[in-house]
Amino acid sequence: MRRNKLAETRRALFTTGGTIDQGTFLGIAGGVFLLLFILWWALTSSGIVPALFLPAPGAVWSKLTSLSANGTLWGDIAISSYRIVAGFLIASAMAVPIGVLIGSYRFWEAALEPLADFIRYMPVVAFLPLTILWTGTGDIQKFLIIWIGTFFQQILMVMDNVKRVPRDFVGLGRTLGLSEFQLQLKIVIPSALPSIWDTLRITFGWAWTWLVVAELVAANSGLGYRITVSQRYFQTDVTIGYILILGILGLVSDQVMKALERILFRYAKG
Repeated sequence: MRRNKLAETRRALFTTGGTIDQGTFLGIAGGVFLLLFILWWALTSSGIVPALFLPAPGAVWSKLTSLSANGTLWGDIAISSYRIVAGFLIASAMAVPIGVLIGSYRFWEAALEPLADFIRYMPVVAFLPLTILWTGTGDIQKFLIIWIGTFFQQILMVMDNVKRVPRDFVGLGRTLGLSEFQLQLKIVIPSALPSIWDTLRITFGWAWTWLVVAELVAANSGLGYRITVSQRYFQTDVTIGYILILGILGLVSDQVMKALERILFRYAKG
């Protein structure tokens, strides 16, 4: 019995659309991280890579522990988390309703989609000096960079989410005599919400990137700022440690949003 189960698992691993249990998935994911850690440890302990370019895991851990003990690490995480959550919520609160309008009505699509396409190809980094000139170097500037980097992408992705709602659903609503407002509220939005949530999850990762870019250039606190300072003084243990912290924060937030998706949108499964 166990041999048959193992054989089925092997087939599922390399079959298009195959399914595996959660334990197997976590085991593979954990194994990849473990292999990368071993490679990191081997490169540094053997002396192949000098510590200036890649410090040992122990050195990075020791530095992060020290920064945690004096409150520096937690302060940087707190201010960056505040900035990312506030900036992302502002962008999303504006992008989702506009994206729904564009995806539902041809007038709004013609009026706004070309404009959004035009702006989203402008490099966000080019706006950094302008945002500093407009708003200074405070948190408003960080919010603005996050907004520029995510808002225009979000409205186009939400538009696509809405356009994928089956037309038969909308036709059924019209047959039942629903008004335009009722169609949106009872059919279009509930049908598109799981995809919209997935769009928000993906763009949240982009928002982290733009926040760090803003903190690298114009900040006196935060994770990006600390990376800049550590690079200036060749403190690669701090740089590597903070990069890892960013990865951990991103992974945790992504998994939380995935878990919430399974809870909030059970009706979309199957």
